[in-house]
Amino acid sequence: MTWFRRSRDEPAPPPPPAEEEDAPDKLRRRAWELVQFINRNAGKLPVEAIVLARQVTDRVREVIETSADRPLDVYAVVQINGIVGDYLPTTLRAYLALDPAITDEVGRSGRTPRAALREQLEALNDAADELYQAARAHDVDALFSQGNFLRTKFTRSDLDL
Repeated sequence: MTWFRRSRDEPAPPPPPAEEEDAPDKLRRRAWELVQFINRNAGKLPVEAIVLARQVTDRVREVIETSADRPLDVYAVVQINGIVGDYLPTTLRAYLALDPAITDEVGRSGRTPRAALREQLEALNDAADELYQAARAHDVDALFSQGNFLRTKFTRSDLDL
């Protein structure tokens, strides 16, 4: 009577596939969580920083949405994960960790922390725009260049405040 029982010789069925971390839905969720972080901290960030940070997240979302036409290129996924998971939140958290009294004081670099934040967010916004253009054109060389730019831009110092 082994009709409804698996024989001991049969291998076990494979486990269900794990949900892919780089799937567009997961990327959208991480981007949305970052938007919520920006919104929660809106009272502590300069208005221009909120606008720029939201422009970055909006552009990243647009890149993710290109997956409706074709799968996201692996390099686009790497860039999205870098911006959403590291560059943008790290930039914002570093600024938020500062004493609000010093955000408009000129530092050793000759800039204020507020100005440095704006410069970094503008660089991220430019990077997100380039990523979007490359994703739309499906230009792998531009995506490689974008990756090199981000690595060069953000590895020289933590925030250069």
